[in-house]
Amino acid sequence: MLPTVLAVRAANCVASKRYQLDFANLSGGELRRAPDGWHAIVPLGGTKHRLWLSKLPASTSAVVLDLPLDANFELRLQAARRFWLALEDRPLGRLPLAFPALKRRRLILALRALDGWQEGNSYREIAQGLFGSHRIVERGWKTDDLRSRTIRLVKLARRIMRLRCRALLNKSRSWDDGP
Repeated sequence: MLPTVLAVRAANCVASKRYQLDFANLSGGELRRAPDGWHAIVPLGGTKHRLWLSKLPASTSAVVLDLPLDANFELRLQAARRFWLALEDRPLGRLPLAFPALKRRRLILALRALDGWQEGNSYREIAQGLFGSHRIVERGWKTDDLRSRTIRLVKLARRIMRLRCRALLNKSRSWDDGP
C-alpha cells in the first residue's frame, strides 16, 4: 500500500493542546529536512502518519491540513480523517486501502491468471495452475464454470493493467463484478 502524504502548515488561530504538534521533539517519529521542505513521520494511534511541511511551525502552534482538489483527494481525505482520529485518541477503524480477504484473494488470482495469459498459456492451463488439475474436467471444458471464472479473472487483470495500479488503489472504483 502506498502511503498518503498530508501537507501540513501552521494555523493562524489558537487551538487546543490536542491539535498542537511539536515536530522538533517527535517521540518515536522522524523529522527530516529536504530541498522541498520538511518531511515527518508521526506515530499516532498505532499507525504512522506521513506529513510534509514547507516550513517547520513553532512548537506551540496548531496545525492545518491542506487537501488539494485533485485525483487523489479521496485518498488524502481518508488519511486526514485517520490523522484527526489519532489526534482525538479515537479508534482508527480499518485501513482506508485495505481490501477484504475475498477481494484480495480474487485480485491475487487475477494477477496470477494474467501472468499465465501473458506467457501464452491457454485458459485450461491457467485454470489448472490456479485451481489444480484435479478440478478440471476432461469433458465439458467449454461449459465448465472454472473456464468462465478463469476468463473473467484474465479480463479483470487486463482491465487493472490498462487502468494502472493507481486505479486499483482508488476505493471509488468497484472490482466486485465477476467471479
